[in-house]
Amino acid sequence: MQPGDLLWTPGPDRIRRANVTAFADWLARERGRRFADYTALWRWSVEDLEGFWQALWDYFPIDSSAPYTRVLGRRSMPGAEWFPGARLNYAQHVLRREPSGGDVLLHVSESQPLTALKWEALGNRVRTLATELRALGVEPGDRVVAWMPNIPETMIAMLATTAIGAIWACCSPDFGERGTLDRLEQLSPKLLFGIDGYRYGGKAFDRRSELRRIAASLTSLEHLIYLPYLNPDDTTLPVPSARHWRTLFDRPAVGAGQFEYTQVPFDHPLWTLFSSGTTGLPKPIVQGHGGILLETLKNATFHFDLHPRERVFYFTTTGWMLWNFLVSTPLTGAVPVLYDGHPAHPTPDVLWKMAQEAGVVTFGASPTYVDQLSRLRVVPRERFGLEALRTVNLAGSPASPECMAWFYLNVKEDLWVANGSGGTDCCTGFVGGVPTLPVRAGEIQAPSLGVSVKAYNARGESVVDEVGELVITEPMPSMPLRFWNDPGDRRYLETYFQEFPGVWRHGDFFKINPEGNCWVLGRSDATLNRYGVRIGTAEVYRSLGMIPEVQDALIVNLDLPGGGFFMPLFVKLAAGVELDPELEAKIGDTLRREYTPRHVPDKIYQVPGIPYTLTGKKMEVPVRRILMGVPPEKAANRSGLSDPTALDFFIDYARRQQDYRL
Repeated sequence: MQPGDLLWTPGPDRIRRANVTAFADWLARERGRRFADYTALWRWSVEDLEGFWQALWDYFPIDSSAPYTRVLGRRSMPGAEWFPGARLNYAQHVLRREPSGGDVLLHVSESQPLTALKWEALGNRVRTLATELRALGVEPGDRVVAWMPNIPETMIAMLATTAIGAIWACCSPDFGERGTLDRLEQLSPKLLFGIDGYRYGGKAFDRRSELRRIAASLTSLEHLIYLPYLNPDDTTLPVPSARHWRTLFDRPAVGAGQFEYTQVPFDHPLWTLFSSGTTGLPKPIVQGHGGILLETLKNATFHFDLHPRERVFYFTTTGWMLWNFLVSTPLTGAVPVLYDGHPAHPTPDVLWKMAQEAGVVTFGASPTYVDQLSRLRVVPRERFGLEALRTVNLAGSPASPECMAWFYLNVKEDLWVANGSGGTDCCTGFVGGVPTLPVRAGEIQAPSLGVSVKAYNARGESVVDEVGELVITEPMPSMPLRFWNDPGDRRYLETYFQEFPGVWRHGDFFKINPEGNCWVLGRSDATLNRYGVRIGTAEVYRSLGMIPEVQDALIVNLDLPGGGFFMPLFVKLAAGVELDPELEAKIGDTLRREYTPRHVPDKIYQVPGIPYTLTGKKMEVPVRRILMGVPPEKAANRSGLSDPTALDFFIDYARRQQDYRL
């Protein structure tokens, strides 16, 4: 499989029923605007910001209890002011489809079969819980946090919180105690939702002791609401003052006509998402009601092509922004499928079995998951009926040509495999799928509507067909309002606007061609720069994926005194395999053959494990910092790692510096 090979072309019916086609027809009919193709539509969306975002406001349409005075009060970045004067509520928009009836979501776990929840039941529970939160003294602007898994109760708690204007934040219970407190302590929360434990990989994990310590450490906490998820019949409370989840619903259900959603300004804080926390305390990223509402409607409708009553699945935990996106898809009428458990238990194909039973139309996966399936020789089409499946969406890391081709060979030939990239920072995609365009191996189809994405060189110039920094040159409504507890926005400005003032620098290596096809090539801070040529780490990992002995890898480039450099490659090998000269030669020959001699590392090391964040990101930047002499405690936050011991090899190696000298 070669990069750029054609994998799929949408047929006339697919193009005709695509949401982006309907939007283009609406613009022609209602606004008198006609566009020759997607590229022309995208260009208008980033050049006429007010025209585009007002069109979305009217198209969906947005319910506002007060009119806005204009679309864009200030166009500066940061600091853009969107729809000043408007007052609305995100949760109200999620639940406004309740009268349509039917299923609002499906959920399944390792211990529970696939189960449906109806719209009316969701609405009643959200309003009832929101009423109880108000009775407990939770007010607009208060922080409500959760330590809960991907289950309906977590979605109910989030919607109830945001329905009354309080600010939501959540950690998955697989976050350790320290990792959880690193995040939640920053917010000084008033109320905590917590569980007794969870089940993963067939094992039960009792977390009651950790919950008690977390609650005790949150000194601002006034209320703990306890959900016995692992043992549903348990009525024992972890602390005497806690409230049992079940008792909150003892009162009669609060119907739609008995509840008033708190109307808040467009930029009122909705929730706080957290960065991975690889280089210090995780950054608490505050996003607003209106920005997330508009951006999610746009992204889910046009770039995921979600339709009412269609089932959409993404394997995610509550600690990843994709959970926030998934539970927001009812905004479009789509039906999210929530899965809590191990993605390969009791069998490696368990998620495909679930997709068959649920009738999943859109299946979300990560390239890492696909690599595992490929190595285990899982072929879903041989075992499961996937007639409903129409779309696969890839996110989490750069997708190789082989990764995208795997779906056509092993799942279904007529399939839109949409490769995309974005970030927790804006809770959306910057570049991604377009259902009316062809799919080519290893490529992302196009920039997303309303996202003025470009590649910048070191001089801050836009470049085409050349690798540069991924930047956003025009504001977006879902850009962070701020970081929580960040006086003067110092940390916020340093994170995104220090290198190119007035331009958002995302920290990814990026390339775009004249046709709009794009490539995200790994984190730019982990750039491999040899002899003046910049190499994306994704290129190295793609080649190593062809070598069955290599299970995982991490590569960094160290700048040495006098203009020199040292580029080590660290590999985790398959069980029973040892690194020997023959395998080293095989790795070097493969990299040289697939790319250039510059891709060949200076030395290869076998390591017991590769460090990842809890959200599945490879820790190239922190490892590079450690090897460059930064104290480990400043280079990486161990509580943000899926396996904290995975850093031990690199810390020891840096102390010895046996192969390089700084």
